[in-house]
Amino acid sequence: MTAFPSPSRLLPPAYRPLFAHRDFRRLLPALAACDLGDGMSMVAVAWTALAIAPPGRAGLLVGAAVAAYALPGAAGALLLGRWLRRLPAWRLLAADSWLRAVLLGCVPLAWALGELRPAGYVALLAGSSVLHAWGGAGKYALLARVLPAGQRLAANALVSSSGSAAVIVGPALAGFLAAAVSPAWIIGLDAASFAVLAVRAGRLGSRKRTAGQDTAEGTADDATDSAPAPVDTGQAAAGRRLLRGQPELLGILALTWFFNFLYGPVEVALPLHVTGDLHAGARLLGLYWTLFGAGAVLGALCAGTLRRLPLWPVTLGIVAGWGLTLVPFGLGAPAAVTLACFSLGGVIYGPFTALSFTLFQDRTPAALLTTVLAARGAALLTAAPVGTALGGPLTAALGPRTVLAASGLATLALAATTATARALGTAHRTGGSASDPAPAEPGAPS
Repeated sequence: MTAFPSPSRLLPPAYRPLFAHRDFRRLLPALAACDLGDGMSMVAVAWTALAIAPPGRAGLLVGAAVAAYALPGAAGALLLGRWLRRLPAWRLLAADSWLRAVLLGCVPLAWALGELRPAGYVALLAGSSVLHAWGGAGKYALLARVLPAGQRLAANALVSSSGSAAVIVGPALAGFLAAAVSPAWIIGLDAASFAVLAVRAGRLGSRKRTAGQDTAEGTADDATDSAPAPVDTGQAAAGRRLLRGQPELLGILALTWFFNFLYGPVEVALPLHVTGDLHAGARLLGLYWTLFGAGAVLGALCAGTLRRLPLWPVTLGIVAGWGLTLVPFGLGAPAAVTLACFSLGGVIYGPFTALSFTLFQDRTPAALLTTVLAARGAALLTAAPVGTALGGPLTAALGPRTVLAASGLATLALAATTATARALGTAHRTGGSASDPAPAEPGAPS
């Protein structure tokens, strides 16, 4: 009888060693379940806002809802860091997941009772995202703890691919479900996915405490549960000093912030482009995000198979390439053309997240990793939501096609400006005679 290959054998060779680690093997399905819920919410959050919006306020409410689903996480990172940065990575991930599970679960409950109002809906979304920066920091810090440094790029690429794959399945599934049930119930499924992740993170932490397998970071974090505040303040100061002393980290953080900011209006303009310009429904919106996700999976998996990538040429190429894919929207291209462009945009964007997180993991000491990643997350959480909130009034004033094209052109300008600034900075440091030094390569020893 022919034996079926294990799932890991179906992956490229660079990914197979990851599945020798039991913690990673058990955590990945829970992360995938959560990614699927988030993928469905890409359609459901905006579609629920459209369903309950007062006449003439659809664009503003969609922008507010999408922003509320992420923006308060920046405030949580700044205001709660005194207490949360002392927690081990698994507890941060579990706390964020439980908060999202409970508050997002209230959305379908309020809908069933006929009490879902715009203000309450935005408040529930905002409350669910308060710990988002710390949850994201906990996830990637946990990956850095359970895997050796040489496998982090592949792990980050695989986790990133899971999120992109969920964008393939999630929006399409949400589009079909929205034709049969209220999108509020789809948000309830997202809440259930966060509950799955919270349970898995809790079990992982319990097993490590029982087996005495905590790493130096986790042991130190557990020991500081009753530590005085000055220890925590010292960690925060050390994290800030690390970022100030790493121009490369600050540079990629600044580029990512503006990249995400200019992407923000797309999340408002795209659904309104589908309903207003194309006179279509949730299924077409889901198809846009599905094709984007398919491209992103391909791009991320390709990044994970390469051990050494030049950081700045790749990232600037990603930024410029994404901007180009948005320009056809403003030219009145038919849906088939813009669908192809959105798919290509996913391929181009795919490697970006894995490259960025791997750089931070490799350049940051383990004891400061959750602090630095939370600071990174807090900064970035203000980017896309601010752009999204700005996208509401811009779309209402200019129309969705114009906003989509303007986002693309501004992103192209960002890539050109950053490339020029780097060239000038290199010339200044070398006296204008030497060439640009070799860019940092995620995955390489720091």
